[in-house]
Amino acid sequence: MQFELNAQARVQQGSGASRRLRRANKVPGILYGGSSVPERIELDHNELLLALRKEAFHSSLISLRLGDGEQTVLLRDVQMHAYRPLVLHVDFQRVDASRLLHQLVPLHFINAELAPGIKQGDGVVSHAMTEIDVACLPKDLPAFIEVDLKDLKAGQSLHVSQLVYPEGVKPVMHGSDDPLVVSITAKKAVVEETEGDAAGGEAAAGAAAPAPASDA
Repeated sequence: MQFELNAQARVQQGSGASRRLRRANKVPGILYGGSSVPERIELDHNELLLALRKEAFHSSLISLRLGDGEQTVLLRDVQMHAYRPLVLHVDFQRVDASRLLHQLVPLHFINAELAPGIKQGDGVVSHAMTEIDVACLPKDLPAFIEVDLKDLKAGQSLHVSQLVYPEGVKPVMHGSDDPLVVSITAKKAVVEETEGDAAGGEAAAGAAAPAPASDA
C-alpha cells in the first residue's frame, strides 16, 4: 500500500515561524535521508491528520509530492498536542528502492474465536507484542503482518519465528532470541494467578499492620 501526500518547501524557520504556520492550518516538518540534504517542508494540517488516523499510514510507503517532483518516504516521527487533535511537527525519511529497510509494522490477530483454547478451554488470549520489526525492500513492505490463532490450544503460544511473512519480508531478530508474540492462557490458571496475587497482598498488609497498644 502506498499513500499520497502533498508538501511545500518551508522557507522560514524558528519557533515563531512554526507558530505562524500552525495558525495558518499548516504543519512544519523535516524531510531527511538518502544522499540529499535535509529539507524543511510544510503540509496541510487536515490532510495530514486524516492520514495519521489510518493505521497503515504509519508503516507504509508514502509518495510525497514536493515542488515539481515526488519522493518516496516513510513517516519517522510525529509530535502531537498533549490533549488536542493538533499535529505540531512531523519527520519523514527518504527511501532508497534498492536498499533494505527496517520498519515496525502492526500485527493483526485473526480467528481467535476459532482457537480450540478459546472455544473448548475457555482460555484468554494474551498479546505480548502488537507490532514487529521487519526487514525488506521498500516494494515488499507490508501494511501489517497477520497472526492466525485458529490452531492454538490452551497453554500454547506463537513466537516471532513461527509467524507467516510475505515474500521478501523477514523479521529482525537478535541472535538466538525468539520473542513471544501471543499465547492462550487457560482460564483456571488466570484465576489462580489472580487469587494468588490477592492472597499475597493480604498477607503483606497483615504483616505490615502495627501491633495493638498494651493497656499496661
